[in-house]
Amino acid sequence: MKALSIFSGCGGLDIGVEAAGFENIANIECDKFAVETLKYWKKVNHKNNKIYDTDIRQINPAIFKGEKITLLHGGPPCQAFSLIGKRDSLEDPRGQLLFEVIRFAKELLPKAIMIENVKGLISAPCENGVKGGAFELFIKELTKLNYVPKWAVINAADYGIPQKRERVFIVATLGHNGFQFPTPTHSENQHSSSLFPLQPYESAWKYIENLPSPTVKGEEEIFPNHIDVTPERDAERISYVPEGSYLSGQENVPVNIMMNLGKKDTTKYRRLSKKEPSLTLRGGEIFYHPTENRYLTPREYLRIHTFPDSLVLQGPIRRRSGNVRNLDQHRLVANAVPPKLAEILAKEIIKAI
Repeated sequence: MKALSIFSGCGGLDIGVEAAGFENIANIECDKFAVETLKYWKKVNHKNNKIYDTDIRQINPAIFKGEKITLLHGGPPCQAFSLIGKRDSLEDPRGQLLFEVIRFAKELLPKAIMIENVKGLISAPCENGVKGGAFELFIKELTKLNYVPKWAVINAADYGIPQKRERVFIVATLGHNGFQFPTPTHSENQHSSSLFPLQPYESAWKYIENLPSPTVKGEEEIFPNHIDVTPERDAERISYVPEGSYLSGQENVPVNIMMNLGKKDTTKYRRLSKKEPSLTLRGGEIFYHPTENRYLTPREYLRIHTFPDSLVLQGPIRRRSGNVRNLDQHRLVANAVPPKLAEILAKEIIKAI
């Protein structure tokens, strides 16, 4: 079963759908460091997929017509729909990229389509300002092509991923509605009286505790992507945050450390708990290590995201100040779909088709 990966990022969906049994024949991705990561993965795993390092709007989907694509999958840019952004939706060129999925589907008519995005997509306005209009238009376009779309907001932690990460998944099957989203296997609240009790949430600590101490930027890597870039000033701030808590919730913190934080800033300057899943991994605000006074490394991000250690990110690790033009290593992971979750969904797609 052949799959085509669009908006591939660093390959979270790719790794998952291949583990389920699909063969990715090509990737389309324009971020420089995401492409370099995909190329490295292809080399070390002896893959035959072709990587298109370009804007998807420059690709004619007809070039894949002879491949008989079974699954079209990808995660279009989500910034235009994010609840914490400007929410320009379809007025933002990144939001319009969502409809590249329709262009490819119309040409290739794969048996199934799987799309991931932020849950804000469901309520994002259309060009006329109607709440939810962008999502409604997208679903209508899929329906016109004889697809039966289903969607759900999924918390990755409910499926054994050590991260509380809510994203909307859209799965559309051609001509029939046999697909069903899988039943959760894990739960935050345990009910001993339940006939089929769910497993407790996985802790992030379980996935990172056996890593060696990270190297400092500039030194030779002992473990790929396991590099600490925490500035000395930030390490001092981190020292005031107990395990599983956040800076603004602490008392007797010096003003020069607390700065302008308010009591509602519960997701900023936060340290992970050893007993719980991570909150949603992000690129701009990196969480603190549960026991050490430093930020999580990109490798710890990868572990929490269920990437295999054989995936080696390419590109810079951005210090917590300044910017890079393309996605740095933390952002590459934060933008990706957890491979384990992608595999679970892809197996359900196989059942349906």
